[in-house]
Amino acid sequence: MNTMRKIEAGRWNIYLAGDSTVQTYQQESAPMAGWGQYIARSFNEQVSFINKAIGGRSSKSFVAEGRLAVILEDIRENDYLWIQMGHNDSTVSKPERNTEPFTEYKHYLKLYIDGARERKATPLLITPVARLHYEDGRFLNDFPDYCDAMKQVAEEERVLLLDLMSRSLQRWDELGYDKTKELFMISHNGTDCTHFTDKGAQEVALLVAEGICDLNIDLSRCLLK
Repeated sequence: MNTMRKIEAGRWNIYLAGDSTVQTYQQESAPMAGWGQYIARSFNEQVSFINKAIGGRSSKSFVAEGRLAVILEDIRENDYLWIQMGHNDSTVSKPERNTEPFTEYKHYLKLYIDGARERKATPLLITPVARLHYEDGRFLNDFPDYCDAMKQVAEEERVLLLDLMSRSLQRWDELGYDKTKELFMISHNGTDCTHFTDKGAQEVALLVAEGICDLNIDLSRCLLK
């Protein structure tokens, strides 16, 4: 536990709990990247990010492996905990990850919320980011039930919500298929429609920053113009 850190007035530490679309990658994984490694570029020096996201984890397995507990050991009053989970929760073939959206998934999301609030930190729920799933001229949401369940939790618990699924689908529509494809690793390996290139991760980080701006919270004034 970090007992030496003291929060300065007007400063915020933001912890990221998420999956491979959020995590920070090492250079050997390039050009694969997660939006969490670029989000700090949109904020001034009053905001620090601690990216604890890691690939292959769901709301359940992140907790089971003790990763949420590690965050809760260090998070303090006035900090934020941003939670983007859902991609791996939908993996039925991996029971250690899979959650039923309207029961288990909601239960686990509330563990993150309660843990943050018990430490006087602020939770922020972020719906899963869209994959490159394009059919009949439309980009599709692969996780509709998880998005709906997260929105229910946000309403029930009165938690801040950033709907990254809607924002990313809207952005893909604006760009069109060919330009959107360049944001995903399929443009390099021909198969991966989930993970982002550097360009894609930076694009999603900007969407997250726009979402924070629209929430009009204390962090919104720390965004760079």
